[in-house]
Amino acid sequence: MHASRAREASPTSRIPSAQALTSYKPYWARRFGTAPFLPMSRAEMEQLGWDSCDIILVTGDAYVDHPSFGMAVIGRVLEAQGFRVGIIAQPDWQSAEPFKVLGKPNLFWGVTGGNMDSMINRYTADRKIRSDDAYTPGDIGGKRPDRAAIVYSQRCREAYKDVPIVLGGIEGSLRRIAHYDYWSDKVRRSMVVDSKCDLLLYGNAERALIEVAHRLARREPVSSITDVRGTAFVMRSSPEGWFEIDSTEVDQPGRIEEHVNPYQTTGEQAAGQGTSCDAAAPSPEPAVQPIRIVREASKAVQRPPRERTVIRLPSYEQVKADPVLYAHANRVLHLETNPGNARALVQAHGEGTTARDVWLTPPPIPLTTEEMDWVFDLPYARSPHPSYADENGRHDGATKIPAWEMIRFSVNIMRGCFGGCTFCSITEHEGRIIQSRSEDSIIRELEDMRDKVQGFTGVVSDLGGPTANMYRLGCKSKEIEAACRKPSCVYPDVCQNLHTDHDPLISIYKRARKLPGVKKVLIGSGLRYDLAVKSPEYIKELVQHHVGGYLKIAPEHTEQGPLSKMMKPGIGTYDRFKQLFEKYNAEAGKKQFLIPYFIAAHPGTSDEDMMNLAVWLKRNGFRADQVQTFYPSPMATATTMYHTRLNPLKGIHRPDGPNADRAESVDVVKGDRRRRLHKAFLRYHDPNNWPLLREALKAMGRQDLIGNGKQHLIPTWQPMSDGSYQSPRRTNSTPAGKTAEAAPTARRQPRKGSLLTQHTGLPPRSQGAGKPALGGNKPRLDSKSGSPAGRGKRSR
Repeated sequence: MHASRAREASPTSRIPSAQALTSYKPYWARRFGTAPFLPMSRAEMEQLGWDSCDIILVTGDAYVDHPSFGMAVIGRVLEAQGFRVGIIAQPDWQSAEPFKVLGKPNLFWGVTGGNMDSMINRYTADRKIRSDDAYTPGDIGGKRPDRAAIVYSQRCREAYKDVPIVLGGIEGSLRRIAHYDYWSDKVRRSMVVDSKCDLLLYGNAERALIEVAHRLARREPVSSITDVRGTAFVMRSSPEGWFEIDSTEVDQPGRIEEHVNPYQTTGEQAAGQGTSCDAAAPSPEPAVQPIRIVREASKAVQRPPRERTVIRLPSYEQVKADPVLYAHANRVLHLETNPGNARALVQAHGEGTTARDVWLTPPPIPLTTEEMDWVFDLPYARSPHPSYADENGRHDGATKIPAWEMIRFSVNIMRGCFGGCTFCSITEHEGRIIQSRSEDSIIRELEDMRDKVQGFTGVVSDLGGPTANMYRLGCKSKEIEAACRKPSCVYPDVCQNLHTDHDPLISIYKRARKLPGVKKVLIGSGLRYDLAVKSPEYIKELVQHHVGGYLKIAPEHTEQGPLSKMMKPGIGTYDRFKQLFEKYNAEAGKKQFLIPYFIAAHPGTSDEDMMNLAVWLKRNGFRADQVQTFYPSPMATATTMYHTRLNPLKGIHRPDGPNADRAESVDVVKGDRRRRLHKAFLRYHDPNNWPLLREALKAMGRQDLIGNGKQHLIPTWQPMSDGSYQSPRRTNSTPAGKTAEAAPTARRQPRKGSLLTQHTGLPPRSQGAGKPALGGNKPRLDSKSGSPAGRGKRSR
């Protein structure tokens, strides 16, 4: 598979350009116009005058025609290209019949598990089944299968076996190569292999999907579409003209260049190169010549062009059997994520007659501001499909979809995240380069929401995205941006080449809050406070106009050990932000509070680290009622640490190899008891946790933290308790002596004087019928819900 001759690579000076989304010739079916909702039934198709669908999208979510829902975006983008697009939402997967409801698609199936990974949606971090699903009408769980993308793909193939299947969404995106599966505790094959799809599109796939759709419409075989960025597919044989880099092992020497011999004569050098120093017409030489030492010309290896280079990762069989090679493959994958310099990847699956290669093309080119505006300006209904309405024709009653309720009055202003937090998969899905909308486009959506969305009271719940304050931030130099291979722009410190000016974001905030009919603009997305401290003016604008009493941020921990494995800033940065937060609160005469979020049981966290965090929480007066336990999601760097006990951030070497001293092992929190202990330290104030904490503190030699004084972490006495726990997700709470199915869902009135918040200085909140606080109609977020516009991204 090696190219016959390696050519010299021409360095990429900038991220390559791509064909504009709006430059394609529309498909002939554009004459049918725009549908009020993409059809979900034959009757709706007939009303639109369609006899068939060109593309049918199958999703594990309810269909909400809103730009925060991936299937709505993909559907409207394809519709704008002229294609007739139908949607099958949350079909019964027990047979193929529900997949035939719209007939046979003319071009291809588009399959996704939904906005969330179906396994994370269904199971808690402790592998317990959730009883709810925020993406389903009525918040009912169990409306999608486990590993939904695989199941849906199999049913689509069964329904119409000759129709190509194009798989996308975050579930497939994070499983594009062999990956560790937390729920089965084993390494699984690439989803391309397991689903038997024809193409997998990873990341935000508008650009790739439009090109694939038009090429299939021109009757190109799907097997020939192997040159679209952001795709994965199976190949039985290797194509010609590619230069392969073998990266299937670690601690193996690469090509060694011969040292130059400074004592060789010119003739000896020439003879070694197969030439001669004899001239055609030799000229007379002086009898006596000085000794000359001639350095041999450097034999630099010519580098192949990156666009024709593929890196061969360790095979599925290798990474399944060898944790070192698994960690190595994950490290290489994360290094090849910059669209400006990433190379193709290939990973073998199977041996002998079943052998095939999974190819990954380089990541997609980010959308321009004009393209982002075009995507978000499409005619979304901003509402769930009418088939989900209750008897009154509304969507906020028994059939309410919580995920839509959360983002109902929010606006997404950007994509991407360059934070690189190891426990998060946003970067692997959306990329590190920030893609921002224009200010005018954002304001147009706010006005549209104000004028058309039923129930709008003047409060905008969020202007954000995966992160609240990365709008229009990026590298100062396009050349450096294209060449950079760092996993984070803000760790261990904010990069000196990073542009951190928050003025464009401040301008949007000011313009939005001055709109007629808009009373308050809240910021609900996760705030990157290490960036915010670079712009005090931004903190001032945020604190004085856009906080509804509480501001969630996520230091994640206080100790350097786990923070270094998370790639998060030290707690000192949090302290600096807190000072500015309190300063601008005082200037405005407001009393608002920070609510910090922390992770328990993250790789690299010792029991002593959690104990120190608990002491910090008590010293600062925090009582956490929403606790996040580390959840090993596919492809995340922290998941690799969890599975292999190695740190890919430091390089991967064998513990018995020549570079063993350069490898770093990671303390991994496994086992129910230890995970419960770390979670208990975060909830040190819960009497149900005190027996476990007393036992642990005694084993650690820290009996000094057990006592009845203010300086102690837990008391010596144990109150009468029924062992029940009231979760912020009420449907997940289980009173003592009852099963989860029998647990009541109604919230009891708070006991007078009880604390229902994370900050001990706040008074108890009554659940009575009084007027809610500003922004109080917003659903309470738990550790898995995250920010509205961020679609599951937690505050940071």
